[in-house]
Amino acid sequence: MSQQTPSAAPDSGELGFGVDVGGSGVKGAVVDLRTGRLVGDRIKIPTPQPSTPDAVAGTVAEIVDRFGWTGSVGVTLPSVVTGGIARSAANIDASWIGVDAHALFADALGGREVSVLNDADAAGIAEDRFGAAKDSDGVVILLTFGTGIGSAVLHNGVLLPNTEFGHMEVDGKEAEHRAASSVRDKNEWSYKQWAKEVSRVLERFEALLWPDLFIAGGGISRKHDKWIPLLTNRTPVVPAELRNAAGIVGAAYAAKTGVAP
Repeated sequence: MSQQTPSAAPDSGELGFGVDVGGSGVKGAVVDLRTGRLVGDRIKIPTPQPSTPDAVAGTVAEIVDRFGWTGSVGVTLPSVVTGGIARSAANIDASWIGVDAHALFADALGGREVSVLNDADAAGIAEDRFGAAKDSDGVVILLTFGTGIGSAVLHNGVLLPNTEFGHMEVDGKEAEHRAASSVRDKNEWSYKQWAKEVSRVLERFEALLWPDLFIAGGGISRKHDKWIPLLTNRTPVVPAELRNAAGIVGAAYAAKTGVAP
């Protein structure tokens, strides 16, 4: 989804570039870091199959080169990333595990500055800075409800990287086995039935972290009016605003500000 350039065009120092690597597609765009909006169109290329590190790095470089971008680049991966190393692999080839992703992308991009981070963390950064939490302080938790549950935690804009709250046990089940949107689909639950499970999960997170705001992401957030009002947990829950652009925007912002989990 492309977004319109603001009427007052940003100068080059106010621009960033983000690439969001997913299981089905690799997306990239220039970002206005004043507003979090994409500048012009994004480019999406199908994720190589198999999605090996070298193949994906080549695709990322192709996207960056198509824009003629020469500055720093932020890249998201569906992985836990610590010290630039990919520690897990969700929806990408298992050969990513243990790879120095920072060095890989830096080499593929000609040695330029690169930030590599988890995709949910990038979305959380974007929503906190430019989206649903831009006017909020304190502890903000983004949860993406899809096949599983992804998570990002920020405190006053500072990221706590690589949280995996979807795997937290809630009453004997992993949270994502209880409340992912895929579980609703599989069980053919009504929104009311599913919201009860989501509430149980959020209440457990509340008991441990005392957040000030939850942001609900994932495809089901588009239908937030059908289920968010049914939640019974204490903390306010709001839908994500940046949708498919969040990973790109968060990656670009991370690269510009030097976020490197």
